[in-house]
Amino acid sequence: MRLGFFQPDIPQNLGAAQRLCAGLDVDLDVVLPCAFPLSHKAMKRAALDYGPRARFEIHDDWDIYQQKMSNDGRRLVLLTTQGATPFHRFAYQPTDALLVGRESAGVPPEVHNRADARVIVPMTASIRSFNVVTAAAMVLSEARRQLGLYDEDEGEA
Repeated sequence: MRLGFFQPDIPQNLGAAQRLCAGLDVDLDVVLPCAFPLSHKAMKRAALDYGPRARFEIHDDWDIYQQKMSNDGRRLVLLTTQGATPFHRFAYQPTDALLVGRESAGVPPEVHNRADARVIVPMTASIRSFNVVTAAAMVLSEARRQLGLYDEDEGEA
């Protein structure tokens, strides 16, 4: 399973995503351009002490990312406020590539239309959206649960 960030706006969210992916053993993809300077060195710095465990790949643009996911046989699952299926009712596969959009604008129509599936994180009507890392954590956790990736003894003292 992979988590992709489409043209991220906020460097702190990308750092949090690196830590999330390191903690859940998930690969992270970053689709450029970003709204802030980005390099492999900056990504490693943002990962803090999780750096050795954070696996990430930077893609120069949407077309390159989409082609790579397609060549790898990955289903593109977009997390979107315009999704049709609640994330907890979706059947995840180990090879899924989950994708979140820009914090300020989501994804453009061509990205939305390319997604193989669109899932939504249900929320109260007065809330516009969740933070992208919060939404990603919820969806990744559900996907891992469905796929039996949690050890029954994990986290016990």
